Amino acid sequence: MCSLIRTFVANMAQLPEAFTEYTRQVMGDERFERYLKAFEEDAPVSIRLNPMKIKKGEWEVVGGEQVPWCQDGYYLPKRPNFTMDPLLHAGCYYVQEAASMFLDEVMRQLSIAHCPLSINQALDLCAAPGGKSTLLRAALPADAMLYSNEPIRNRANILKENVTKWGYPNHEVTNLYPRDYRKQKRHFDFILCDVPCSGEGMFRKDEATIREWSPQNVEKCWQLQREIVNDAWKCLNDGGVLVYSTCTFNTKENEENVRWMMEELGAEIVPIEIKPEWNITGSLLEGFNEPVYRFIPGITRGEGLFMCVVRKAAPFNLPHWGETKPHRTSPIEGETNGGRKSKSNSAALSPSPSGGRMGEGFLVNLSYQQAIAYLRGEALVLPEETPRGIVEVNFMGYRLGEMKNIGTRANNLYPKEWRIKTTHIPNDYEAILRHT
Repeated sequence: MCSLIRTFVANMAQLPEAFTEYTRQVMGDERFERYLKAFEEDAPVSIRLNPMKIKKGEWEVVGGEQVPWCQDGYYLPKRPNFTMDPLLHAGCYYVQEAASMFLDEVMRQLSIAHCPLSINQALDLCAAPGGKSTLLRAALPADAMLYSNEPIRNRANILKENVTKWGYPNHEVTNLYPRDYRKQKRHFDFILCDVPCSGEGMFRKDEATIREWSPQNVEKCWQLQREIVNDAWKCLNDGGVLVYSTCTFNTKENEENVRWMMEELGAEIVPIEIKPEWNITGSLLEGFNEPVYRFIPGITRGEGLFMCVVRKAAPFNLPHWGETKPHRTSPIEGETNGGRKSKSNSAALSPSPSGGRMGEGFLVNLSYQQAIAYLRGEALVLPEETPRGIVEVNFMGYRLGEMKNIGTRANNLYPKEWRIKTTHIPNDYEAILRHT
């Protein structure tokens, strides 16, 4: 028996009976059988390019296939060793599950036609590890301010790393509970609530989510989700947009929560146009026919996702994006400056041409083996012409960070918590991106 089939049989044996019975009933036999069939296949591998660093026409994704609902998203033919690619650490791309990239299509349509909206202040309320936040930052108007929040400290640190490497200005990381935003009376034009959920959509990709699932957990999740959305709603400006998403299938955490938003909060649904060939599933709740978007493995090419876009009723028409200039407010309590790090972090990861002097620093080109050694935290011997003091190091034209050159060697200034743990350095570079 091949390994894929063994894994499939094992997962089937592990799927909770209460889950299979309920989900078959909700999806229907045909959809549910296609979902089960997906366990026989490897989960798709996909990345999203950083449009500020990777310019179209200059680079290509090796063997990549466009994700249809994301202009910068690509499926890869197989899973490479991402850890050993310096361009990942330089923030040139983000490894993200393809269904989650649907947010890109949502933002594109919001900016064009569906919902006239001026975004000065935006909030990603449950942002770690940062996939949707980095996508959102790239999609928002350049002068809009984005706060990416994560209540759990260790997850906030991971978010901070990814936001810093992404390298955009006007992007801050906070470590607050949703209620803290409400208590501070902060207001936003756009809020993303990618809420904690029971994780049914991740069963194929992460077996731990199967073990953690229970009907009791589903009950706890939908109640927590309403608390989070209620706090977020109080922070949303009139006319503002809230995107609600989960990575689960059941209607309690999805359609029933959307219906609650409509009935209790007065939320208005904002429709997003989708193409039939994307195979996105709509509402599965009987009697609820509002436009919602569900990704089911085996039907859509990705893992499980649910998304809905709602708007807070406005007393008057608001302008489109970019028609008003953003206002700046005082710093939010609990801010951790994720997108405005010191020079050794975000400045050293900003895109720039390779070679030569950059301001007061000196930019050193590293070979692949040197780049991996740097990312592991090792000291390096730099070229003789390298001046003493702080210098910046890059790989293929993209900065990785800084070193302190003392002559006989250069001491490593790469943040310890970001360093690669493995001691293995491959002989050859397995390129995921290449120059065209």
